[in-house]
Amino acid sequence: MRNIKLTIAYDGTEYYGFQEQRGTGLPTIQEVLESALTKMAGSYIQVYGAGRTDSGVHARGQVINFDCSKWPVPTERMVLALNGILPRDIVAVEAEDVPRDFHARFSAKGKTYVYRVYNSNVPSPFENRYSLFVPTRLDIKSMQEAASFLEGTRDFKTFQAANSPVRNTVRTIHRAGVFREGNIINFRFTGDGFLYNMIRIIMGTLLEVGQGKRSPGEMPGIIAAGNRTAAGPTVPGKGLFLEAVYYEHFPEV
Repeated sequence: MRNIKLTIAYDGTEYYGFQEQRGTGLPTIQEVLESALTKMAGSYIQVYGAGRTDSGVHARGQVINFDCSKWPVPTERMVLALNGILPRDIVAVEAEDVPRDFHARFSAKGKTYVYRVYNSNVPSPFENRYSLFVPTRLDIKSMQEAASFLEGTRDFKTFQAANSPVRNTVRTIHRAGVFREGNIINFRFTGDGFLYNMIRIIMGTLLEVGQGKRSPGEMPGIIAAGNRTAAGPTVPGKGLFLEAVYYEHFPEV
């Protein structure tokens, strides 16, 4: 078996998430990748992704791997060849041969996600696909304080989507940061793993803090509640980016 790791970036606007939804007719990132790789290989290629990003969610550093025992293209030429087939909203960034036991999802040590908010009284036509527009002025310091309570090993059941089948809801967030750059506010989360809709629910809660609807000091109680109803709304996926996936170690945070 020859195993290849491929880093990809994509605009998720026109896709119903990463994971295949065969038989539905709905386009997904996985199906487009498999179609392109299968065309190149001349036989069916199945890919495995590090993160199952939701509908409308983007990626700068998604990672996939696939078995390419009969692969005709040298690894060093794969990025160029694949980008000649893929649609313009999905791009191969880097390709490398990896050990047989490498798995994009199960070998991952952690991930970084970034959520972008466009905070201005006037919307931007250039940011509509890649950020959440919030016209009311947001209190950065209050959101930073609230986000700091997320750091560490916690039971994040409160921030899990209702009816999720996952039972172990304990995760470690190594860093939760909030930074303003002009009209853009970046919310950056690095952790060992995230529950379904976890970041989007955390974001809904942090935005309520930023709008003065909640105080930063309420965050520990919200986490401890272990109940989805204690948190804020689930924000749209369009502002969310899978920034990076880590396999050896985390960056300094």
